[in-house]
Amino acid sequence: MNKFVKLSGDLSDIMANISAVILGLLTLLILLEIFLWNLFEKTTLIADEYSAYGLAAIIFLGAGFCLKEKGHIRITLILGLLPEKLARVITFIATLITTVFMGYLWWYLFKMVKSSIRYESTSGTLTNTPLWIPQAIMLIGAGCFFIQLLATSVKTFGAIKSKEEVL
Repeated sequence: MNKFVKLSGDLSDIMANISAVILGLLTLLILLEIFLWNLFEKTTLIADEYSAYGLAAIIFLGAGFCLKEKGHIRITLILGLLPEKLARVITFIATLITTVFMGYLWWYLFKMVKSSIRYESTSGTLTNTPLWIPQAIMLIGAGCFFIQLLATSVKTFGAIKSKEEVL
């Protein structure tokens, strides 16, 4: 199980690096848009659309890393008042419920991508971007987040029996 936890952490690191590259590319795209407009009163015509796709990609691809690094919002006030063993059990149950919910969300994202491919859906903009492309990036990010949640559930379950801090 430790190998699975390490692999999920490595996967989250890779996704975070990809997310950082996308953020850099979005920055360049927005700067280009500003430069073109201010100097030539021209536009790329894609900055708004691709910035939205990029934002979704950053959020989904970075979610697993954020969880791994304990960056998600957590309410620890109540857990701090409970006996340590009970706090660990509640943390495990909450993590497990979140994992199940994320699995459910991933399944529906998968169905959405499959539907976009089947019906050849495209954006309603000048680019006619096939929607399965940005949706597939979201699906990959959601899958990696799900894997990180599974690993966190495993770690949390192991922490019930030990004195190890998980969340």
